[in-house]
Amino acid sequence: MISNNTTSKDRKAANYDNPFREIRKRDGRVVPFDPDKITDAIFKAARAVGGSDRGIAENLTRQVIKSLQEKAHNGIIPSVEEVQDEVEIMLIENGHARTAKAYILYRDRRTRIRDGKSELMDVVKDILVETSRENANVNNSPSAKMLQIAMAASKQYYLSNLLPEEYARAHEEGALHIHDLDYYSKTLNCLQIDLSKLLKEGFNTGYGYIRPPKRIASAVAQAAIILQSNQNDMFGGQSFPHFDRSMGDLIRRLEKQPDYNEIYQAMEGLIYNLNNMSSRAGAQVPFSSLNFGTDTTDEGRLVTKAVLEAFRRGLGHGETPIFPNLVFRIKKGVNFNAEDPNYDLYKLALQVASRRMNPTFSFMDSSFNRKYGDEVSYMGCRTRVIANRHGAEVSAGRGNIAPVTLNLPRLALESKGQQELFFVQLDRLMRLASRQLLHRFEVLSRLRARDLPFLMGQQLYLDSEKLGPGDTIHEVIKHGTLAVGFIGLAETLNMLIGKHHGEDSEALELGLKIVEHMRRRTDSYADEYDLNFVLVATPAEGLAGRFVAMDRERFGTIPGVTDKEYYSNSFHIPVYYAISTFEKIRTEGYFHKFCNAGHISYTELEAPPVHNPEAVDRIIRNMAESDFGYGGINYPLDECRACSQSGVFNLECPHCGSTEIRRIRRITGYLSTDERFNPAKLSELKDRRVHFAPGDTK
Repeated sequence: MISNNTTSKDRKAANYDNPFREIRKRDGRVVPFDPDKITDAIFKAARAVGGSDRGIAENLTRQVIKSLQEKAHNGIIPSVEEVQDEVEIMLIENGHARTAKAYILYRDRRTRIRDGKSELMDVVKDILVETSRENANVNNSPSAKMLQIAMAASKQYYLSNLLPEEYARAHEEGALHIHDLDYYSKTLNCLQIDLSKLLKEGFNTGYGYIRPPKRIASAVAQAAIILQSNQNDMFGGQSFPHFDRSMGDLIRRLEKQPDYNEIYQAMEGLIYNLNNMSSRAGAQVPFSSLNFGTDTTDEGRLVTKAVLEAFRRGLGHGETPIFPNLVFRIKKGVNFNAEDPNYDLYKLALQVASRRMNPTFSFMDSSFNRKYGDEVSYMGCRTRVIANRHGAEVSAGRGNIAPVTLNLPRLALESKGQQELFFVQLDRLMRLASRQLLHRFEVLSRLRARDLPFLMGQQLYLDSEKLGPGDTIHEVIKHGTLAVGFIGLAETLNMLIGKHHGEDSEALELGLKIVEHMRRRTDSYADEYDLNFVLVATPAEGLAGRFVAMDRERFGTIPGVTDKEYYSNSFHIPVYYAISTFEKIRTEGYFHKFCNAGHISYTELEAPPVHNPEAVDRIIRNMAESDFGYGGINYPLDECRACSQSGVFNLECPHCGSTEIRRIRRITGYLSTDERFNPAKLSELKDRRVHFAPGDTK
């Protein structure tokens, strides 16, 4: 190790017998040769391992120059790489192994920074031509392009300058994925917004106070503004956890009671707004979700009915609304049986889902939800926030802080099918992921309330009313969750034992063992760090293709593992596998209880079951029996832009012959149109098979 001391005067007096006047940089440019830069780099590496003697670094620089001189012929200008290679040799030959290691790591990091800058320029070039399809909710407008350029630059900055080396490397190499890296130190993920509080107290978007509404139309207009404003403060979804209850309470406070037609018109206006009101610099509409269905008051029931009826009717030409994602709560004694007070609303929800693919359904009586009554709320993407080490176990005022996802197939590939080694590697990666989340939490904790003017300034987060503008948000965001996620369980099982959990009971048993193991680990991190660490079944969009492309390049094409353009979503059975509806539901239902940060499962139908809501009822009841937390139905939904007819179309509308077809499909929980899918998700969409009825042979 380089040690001892040297003075600033000694540094200035350094003298190098340097025959070189120029050096060739990596981009081909020739610049003046400066020995002090070599010394600076050596000394920086030495200080990283406790050294403090610059004089030794200067002596090593002289040795480097002498060696270069001995190796040079006919006055050849040395390159930067040749100089750095020589530095490594001199450090090792002089017994400075620890400094050599630090220098090599420093050199590698500098290389990655340069490569990152080059990659950034390539990304910017591509974005200027076509907006990235990593997020299907982002449009192709000029503002979207500017936003994505800023996001790309932000990602590169964090990888190069903020993240510790081990986290940055794990992300770049595809061992794990740090979600929304571009927002790493800026804000949190998502929130279940307490709408009742804001409608009762009013709020301020920054240009003046908005008083509590006196009409139902004003209330839903404010609800849309709230979603939009908070979306601008966060990178993830926005949701109202008890929309029926909040609006029902508001209606009861109004001096003039609205009739059903007024309520309906208001809810229709909300749906219109949420499909047309942009946020994030005009690049996308808010990721919005409404939870409802269990309020049995007259006012709450009218709100639920109006939302469902407005959604069934659709937009101006009858188009299916993309947002909000509707989450209908199911609870026995409230709406699930014929004698229940809201059973008629459940039947209406089935009819709407048969026509619009929404609502999805959350199950309040599942083994892991029932103790919370009807407090559990979901985001359309599947996020669930309820248990809390630091306060009330509610959804309102809380959300996920940040997620990170593990590449499970990579661990199986590296383990070469050895299960014991796989679990050892899984523990190692989970520990790394937990420390990365802890780092992000600590970085975000230094934000002040004024940095998130709507989220914290308007006291949306639980306990944020205790903060002044200059206070840090640490104590408040402890109510949120830190989510470890996973992708590709099916491919992992194929690598470990040659079959996935949809086709083999042994594979199912191993899959459950893996996911339960991960849940136990996240529970242990929650105890260790006293934070709400949780396990999430990752809603992979751009990530589905990113991991498999990297693994295929490294390990080759392996059937059942890397032979597709995507990895299967979380614990889902592969979309291409032929399986009955109820068998798929039964199998995936086993996993919901382990993923306490969120989970969702679907069944794929051949066409919209518009005239068969009874079939949807059977599916939903089977989900309830299989201990689901959250589920829904999928089917192709095509709409002609010319004549507004809908159904399942091939190349053209069978009614008018138009080829202008709007093709709506579900992606990671939300609806979107297929032209916004990225290549990996388009490939997955093409592979999706219908889940057939028991006894059928499709």
